[in-house]
Amino acid sequence: MLESAVVALRLCQYAGAMVLMGSSLFFVYALPSSGYGSAAQAWWARPLLIGAGLLLVVAAVLGIGAQSSVLAGSVSEGLKPETLTAVVSSMDLGKAAVARAAVAILAVIGLMALKPGRLAWIISAVLGAIATATLAWMGHGAATEGQLGRLHLASDALHALAAAIWIGALAGFFGLLAASPPSNPATSQALHRALHRFSGSGSVLVAVLVLTGLVNSWILVGIDHLSGLWTAPYGQLLSLKLALFVAMLGLAAVNRFRHTPALGRVLVGAGSPDRALRALRRSVALEAALGLAVLALVASFGTMPPPAAM
Repeated sequence: MLESAVVALRLCQYAGAMVLMGSSLFFVYALPSSGYGSAAQAWWARPLLIGAGLLLVVAAVLGIGAQSSVLAGSVSEGLKPETLTAVVSSMDLGKAAVARAAVAILAVIGLMALKPGRLAWIISAVLGAIATATLAWMGHGAATEGQLGRLHLASDALHALAAAIWIGALAGFFGLLAASPPSNPATSQALHRALHRFSGSGSVLVAVLVLTGLVNSWILVGIDHLSGLWTAPYGQLLSLKLALFVAMLGLAAVNRFRHTPALGRVLVGAGSPDRALRALRRSVALEAALGLAVLALVASFGTMPPPAAM
């Protein structure tokens, strides 16, 4: 029961931090800075970021209690002030959770105090990036020692930041597709521009995710354990994650090379964009669902001992 709660709260922290950072960045680089089609004019943009920040705060705080209870062996022991204080003051995992909650609170305050616009999005993106980078201390990288440990932590943080840009963009695209009337030409034009701007960074994101994933796998699995990897629960979940990642790449390629050009052709001509937008909506929704499933797997096998430690 406690272990399931830890996994669920880890997932909420991944999702909250990545949407807070990635969607804020998406509003800056992919959408107009003002006017129709901008995030400042979208009713859902600020609530999305505030909701992500609040989710991160709550999940980080509850995560400290859940992790403390697991270490202590029971909820009653884990929630004692002295136990919680020990986790927060002496464990990197606890310190990182406090830092995540703190920057998330600052982001929520900033989003509520500032007028929706580029300044608010940039501040939210910076604070979200800090929160996302601290996720590295929630994984196996924090347990790796020495020079290899520093490499592992840096790779974990970079992996999380790249994933946040992708996940946050998917949340932004879903907002554009779900919240605006598809018959509005200005909405379709803003969406088409956003698709092009994101696709320019897509190859770099994939390269970073693959490279850092290989580094992490080399450290956590090791060459000596490859033969038995797929017979262990950790290896099976890792294999499933890779399969889902490949599926996300396939959908991203379909969006870039099929759905986006189809929408562009309709916008240049005189036809209705409804069909192209429906196809994009289905594809983005499925890609976002796969992304959430990947985060759930990471939250789960992040609590398991890796093959290299066995």
